[in-house]
Amino acid sequence: MQNQGSQRTILTTSPPRTVTFSRITTFSASHRLACKMLSDAENMKLFGPCSQMHGHNYKVVVTVHGKIDPTSGMVINLEELKAFMKEAITKPLDKKDLDRDVSYFTNIVSTTENLAVFIWENLQKHLPATALHKIKLYDTDESSVVYRGEMPAPSTVVNACKMPPTDDQRKLCSSPKNM
Repeated sequence: MQNQGSQRTILTTSPPRTVTFSRITTFSASHRLACKMLSDAENMKLFGPCSQMHGHNYKVVVTVHGKIDPTSGMVINLEELKAFMKEAITKPLDKKDLDRDVSYFTNIVSTTENLAVFIWENLQKHLPATALHKIKLYDTDESSVVYRGEMPAPSTVVNACKMPPTDDQRKLCSSPKNM
């Protein structure tokens, strides 16, 4: 008994350690990359095959960071994090048409980059202010976006509308597994 008590003392008096912890979830959603201010022909030129309706099986890696709680030994309660992720990611996005069913994308192109920002902003509502470290969002096995919250949210005038898609983006959208 004496030994267990002294272990507790060591845990509570040792310097707190900061670590990161990641949890993964998945969801399926459809969308089309299109700027509403452009014609269908202009969107096809800008986004290629991605300007047509298609879907993805997204994978999201949510990473939180903080000090290890001396009592629980955790940075965050896993059950709470799972519930927050369900509320912020799965409920609003799974089995949805991002462009029609998620009001955030009314005037914002539903790119993977903007989707990562959406997820970040939704999770921030549930987590302590400094807990969220990064979001890594995969739209395919070969491509992902990392967002750490350092940039402001996209405006309703989307800069992505001015940039042509890369060859890799065209290939991803025309790949049969992503249609």
